[in-house]
Amino acid sequence: MTITHEVVNQAPPLTGFSAADEPALSEALVRDGAEWGTREVTELGALAGSPEVQEQARSAEEQPPRLHTHDRFGHRIDEVAFHPAWHQLMTVAVEHGLHAAPWADGRPGAHLVRAAKFYVWSQAEAGHGCPVSMTYAAVPALRAAPDLAAQYEPLLAARSYDFGLRAPLTKSGLIAGMSMTEKQGGSDVRANTTRAVPAADGTYRLTGHKWFTSAPMSDVFLALAQTAEGLSCFLVPRVLPDGTLNGMRLMRLKDKLGNRSNASSEIEYDEAVAWPVGEPGRGVRTIVEMVNMTRLDCVLGSAAGMRAGLRQALHHTAHRQAFGRELDRQPLMRSVLADLAVESEAATVLGMRLASAVDRSQAGDAAETALRRLALAAGSTGCASGAAPMRRRHWSAWAATATSRNPACRGSTGRRRCCRSGRARGTSPRSMCCGRWARSRPRWTRSSRRWRPRRAPTAGWTRRWPGSARCSAGSPIRSGRS
Repeated sequence: MTITHEVVNQAPPLTGFSAADEPALSEALVRDGAEWGTREVTELGALAGSPEVQEQARSAEEQPPRLHTHDRFGHRIDEVAFHPAWHQLMTVAVEHGLHAAPWADGRPGAHLVRAAKFYVWSQAEAGHGCPVSMTYAAVPALRAAPDLAAQYEPLLAARSYDFGLRAPLTKSGLIAGMSMTEKQGGSDVRANTTRAVPAADGTYRLTGHKWFTSAPMSDVFLALAQTAEGLSCFLVPRVLPDGTLNGMRLMRLKDKLGNRSNASSEIEYDEAVAWPVGEPGRGVRTIVEMVNMTRLDCVLGSAAGMRAGLRQALHHTAHRQAFGRELDRQPLMRSVLADLAVESEAATVLGMRLASAVDRSQAGDAAETALRRLALAAGSTGCASGAAPMRRRHWSAWAATATSRNPACRGSTGRRRCCRSGRARGTSPRSMCCGRWARSRPRWTRSSRRWRPRRAPTAGWTRRWPGSARCSAGSPIRSGRS
């Protein structure tokens, strides 16, 4: 084969690092009395950055799960097949206690240590964190039914990943899921139409559908259904105690843009057997305990993604040269990297502080309980959805967009480009594409040969890009008074 050119000026693969090599993480463990977990966090962080785990993460994402509704003889089986790498990642997560283990751990800072491990391990592959997170969050909701909690909580906290459709109480460890959303309601779960009819043996029979149920191969699910008293919460097993499949039909898997390693499904309940959890008619109040705890992992997962994006950006800009020197020595690029580093560390500190609030709340601190309830909701909104608890508009997606995909970190000297069209938009280190800005400072439009504010037809000033009031990708520029 003829050699057409030599590949030069490209960054080497980023492997062999430790995801736990972060001062803010170790300081949080020491500050809140959880230094006993430092060794395990460090070991897991090194494993997350190893070439073997990086390859497992790539394989799990590139080979998404497949749904098998029937076997070759025509029998209904409703199984999801995963790539072996998925099970390897899940095994490590469960054996290291990233799921419900801290609920059975009486040591101080157990939830903080678990949060630190979830944070570093999610930097390897984020998709499998979904069932891990739901298993963690299911315990406080399940405790609304003490009899069920006594049977299932030890198995949810067990450090054994036991995959497969078998009767839950016969397995060495369990994974939990959550099933709430329906087509007509979405987040408005009070509009749910799935109905639950009581049976003579104290169980209920669920009939209806769920529009979004992640990790459908989980062993048990917390679900919402309508009863005579109103919307109620139930525990639904995939397999009944006698070993037969419950009436939970997997209709299809979602075709998602990202998070492809994790199966998200649409399901139907056909008189599925379920046990009530909590008071009848108080289902939202019961399951919100699970929802609120998943918000902690929304913060941690977003912070992990930001840190992984920052690491990729630092690695790439340190090894690639443009215009005579490395990218990370170019002034505008250094400004970009500094912004990423500050926001990444802020998200990490926030996640660790919220995990510490969970520990203190479990110890009976009323103030920390109130903080946990409010800050988990606000923090997950700010970190995962890009809202503005700290007047930021670009939290979790910012790291990925501005590093691994933004041309600013792929060979330029720091000149920003539109993240969708790829065209150069502005040379200011504070300008952002598509109307997303890192700082709320006035924007200027060129008039004649000098920069000056331009008066809008209406009252006040309009912030615009040079030469146009719209991004080339079609996103309208934000307007407001300066």
